[in-house]
Amino acid sequence: MTEACVVLDIGGVLEITPETGWVERWEERLELPPGAVHARMSDVWRAGSVGTIGEQEVHEQVAARLRLDPPQVDAFMADLWTEYLGTPNEELIGSLRRLRGSCKLGILSNSFVGAREREAALYRFDALVDRIVYSHEIGVEKPDPRAFEAVCASLEVRPEECLFVDDVARNVTAARAMGMQGHLFEDNVRTIARIAAHLDGRSPGPRPDGARGRSGT
Repeated sequence: MTEACVVLDIGGVLEITPETGWVERWEERLELPPGAVHARMSDVWRAGSVGTIGEQEVHEQVAARLRLDPPQVDAFMADLWTEYLGTPNEELIGSLRRLRGSCKLGILSNSFVGAREREAALYRFDALVDRIVYSHEIGVEKPDPRAFEAVCASLEVRPEECLFVDDVARNVTAARAMGMQGHLFEDNVRTIARIAAHLDGRSPGPRPDGARGRSGT
């Protein structure tokens, strides 16, 4: 007997995460050219996303590369986390709460070191789903096939039993290549209906052409 499974992304799906302009404000404050913050910090952001650097070292690198004092580092990182965490997608989260116990629920997120603690404190995702797999804890990001293998192993399910929901088209394509069902998140109404169809064992309708995607977590 198989057990249906739903796996979701966080940023852009369970969290609403519009750009806040925080980087541009810091570049203006520090009199840096546009793009300078990401140019100086890109390898640190990458390391934090796959867990090869800790939060303390992130803070140290921010201080050194942007020439910030400790209070400025704290303010800089607070702005980063404000955009990263966004606000909860209450409608979708509520629909998942009603599914607890009727199927296996998981999260697969391209993340940043420190995300688990903050998201647990703010949104209790750890109580919402059975397992959360973060890229900074497993060392690989979507669309790497190993990320999808990791979440299926964590939930003890086969890929074909799972529906994967993400707002980035290439991640949905990668999940399908692994044998999972895939749904590109565009709005709550269609996503909640697609989850219901998956749990009812119904096949999805035709997929829209030209599906859009953006970089998410």
